[in-house]
This record gives sequence, structure tokens and C-alpha cells, in this order.
Amino acid sequence: MQYFPPALERLTEQFARLPGIGHKSAQRLAFFILSQPSEAVDAFASALTDAKRLISLCPVCQNLTEGEGPCAICSSPKRDKSTICVVASPKDVVAIERAREYEGLYHVLHGVISPMNHVGPDDLRIKELLARVSEGGVEEVIMATNPDTEGEATAMYLSRLLKPFQVKVTRLAYGIPVGSNLEYTDDATLMRALEGRREM
Repeated sequence: MQYFPPALERLTEQFARLPGIGHKSAQRLAFFILSQPSEAVDAFASALTDAKRLISLCPVCQNLTEGEGPCAICSSPKRDKSTICVVASPKDVVAIERAREYEGLYHVLHGVISPMNHVGPDDLRIKELLARVSEGGVEEVIMATNPDTEGEATAMYLSRLLKPFQVKVTRLAYGIPVGSNLEYTDDATLMRALEGRREM
């Protein structure tokens, strides 16, 4: 027996396809949409279609941008063009920008090398990175992939590819989170913190 109209079931199914949304949450979202005025639902639907239609990849750094030209970061005259920070996804750019410390450019790989998930080097935006570095003017490439197995493997692979270009390749330092206690820190993190220590 069907409890809800087919249109509501279809809406619930679409919400359930979103990452981190289970069936109950999807149903709650579907009911929320139905409770909204038509104008709000139209604005929501328009925002979805506009985002899909207007957002593309920056031809320089492969980050998300609106339109065909370079993104706001690549086209800013205030950014340091001699430094490129390599990240796995556009969300990582947002995280680094939040710190307001980095002044250089980015390169988004759109993933990491992961044989278990059938993701190889050819599936990432590596050729575009090499093309940028080969043009000259880049002095440092910062590897800012996650400190897990795939992130480390990707960083190592890229550092080998970048060696012939005579650029400085660095890796983000890892250490003890601010506000935590040494006694609760795992061995690997403590080891990284010691390796990455600097003079005060």
C-alpha cells in the first residue's frame, strides 16, 4: 500500500541520493519543501539549476568558478603567482582561505590516487598542474592533500613528477591540534609534530 503520492516519493528519493542523507532525513526535507510557499520552492529549484548551468571549472586552477574565465583567486593581482597550493577538492580551498594566511594560487586535483576506488593519476587534474609549472614563474608547490594513505601517495607521486622542473616542493606540516593534550595524542601525530618543529 502506498502511503504518499508518487510525486512526494520521487522527491524523497532524490533527497536520499544526497551524501549523508538517509531515508528519514530525505522524507523530512521533502515535507519541508511541501510546507514552503511556491515562491520559496521556485527560488530553491532555480538556485539548483543555475548552479549546475553556470558553475564550471577555472581553466587555470581547476577550482569552481562562474562563467568561462579564470576564478576570482587566479585573476586577483594581489595573489602571489610564484606559489601553488595543491589540494584534492574545492572544499579544501575554502578551508585554507578561511585561515587568511595563504596568499598564493591553488590547483585542485578533484580527487586523490586511490587504487581501491579505481582512481588513477589519469583521473586527476595532474596534466594541468604540470602545464602550469612548465610555463615558468612558479617557485614553490605546496602539497596540501590529506594526511591519509591516498593523500600521502598522491603527494609523493606529484613530487616525483615535479622534480625535473626545479621547483621547491613542500608538504603541509602536521602536528598537535591547538587546545589538545599531549597525553591523548597518537604516536603518528606526535612523530609528525616533532619532525615539523621550528625555531621560536
